[in-house]
Amino acid sequence: MTEYALGYEGGWEENETSKNAQGGTETTKRKLQAELPRELLSHFQIVPSRVRGLQNEKIRIYHAHDNVNDPETEFFKNKNDIDKFHKIVFSSNWQYQQYQNFYGLPYNSKNVVIDTWIIPAPHDVLNNKPKNQINLFYASTPQRGLEVLVPVFEKLAEKYNDIHLHVHSSFLIYGWKEMDEKYEPLYEKIRNHPQMTYHGFMSHSEVMNAVNNYHILAFPSIWLETSCRVLMEAMSAGCLCVHPNLGALPDTSGGLTWMFPGDVTNLNQHAQNFYETLDMAIQKTKAEIDQGYVSFNLQQAKDYADVRFGFETIKQRWLVLLENLLKAHPTVETRAGATVPNFYYSVGPK
Repeated sequence: MTEYALGYEGGWEENETSKNAQGGTETTKRKLQAELPRELLSHFQIVPSRVRGLQNEKIRIYHAHDNVNDPETEFFKNKNDIDKFHKIVFSSNWQYQQYQNFYGLPYNSKNVVIDTWIIPAPHDVLNNKPKNQINLFYASTPQRGLEVLVPVFEKLAEKYNDIHLHVHSSFLIYGWKEMDEKYEPLYEKIRNHPQMTYHGFMSHSEVMNAVNNYHILAFPSIWLETSCRVLMEAMSAGCLCVHPNLGALPDTSGGLTWMFPGDVTNLNQHAQNFYETLDMAIQKTKAEIDQGYVSFNLQQAKDYADVRFGFETIKQRWLVLLENLLKAHPTVETRAGATVPNFYYSVGPK
């Protein structure tokens, strides 16, 4: 919470849910809040997924992070409520399409997509991976697929004695310690396995330093992600990423990862599909360590993630958006009605 400068007037809001959280949504908004010009942000109220009251004197932006089935999104049923915002920013193209399909949101310039940002991993990260052991990792809250991953890995560990799973997973990232109790037996199973390590909650910077030493992202998600920061960061860190073709994951990956057919209607089949793909990923990683088998593809995925999601790219897109909105609504009097401004939204450099 103290990593970014907060507390000045304008920009991204905190609410009762986010104030104690350190998840992707909170990390995203806090660094942007700290890095964008304060005077510019002072003209804006940016609401991250939770509408708790609007300020008529500000230019109002709704920054969507939730799925359409979240109760917090129900205000999209009322056109008058939507019209109170000057802009709606979605976190992925898949998420935007879901809101269009579910709520009948029109295709117009009031709605834009700006990806989540990452800090790219070092350029030589691929050359510095450990050679004596293949490190797999999972870095998300447990309900997203950890219960699928653990038995699959147990089976693979019977086949390979040189693989190790690192689990960075806890609801403490949102300040919800009590929700970890349900998963304590699963955490204990991980702790007791010689080829698994349960790291629990670690700061974002600590996890990212660890990811640079990992080879494979093992992410059998059963959650419809609206965006996926761990996937972006794993690609940047030169990891071979194994995940299903669900939600925003294909959009995020750009088709440069190892996707398997997700099956949330039959978790046994989902797990089997994951097992087969992860097994092949381990084999190819072994070949990579011995022969440089897949390094070109991993470098391609890293370059893609660094360019598309790099912080400077995303910061520039927000800066262009905010400056154009301010030109369209320069005074308090021009901000009462949230009409669509007549300007071309540029996504390139200024």
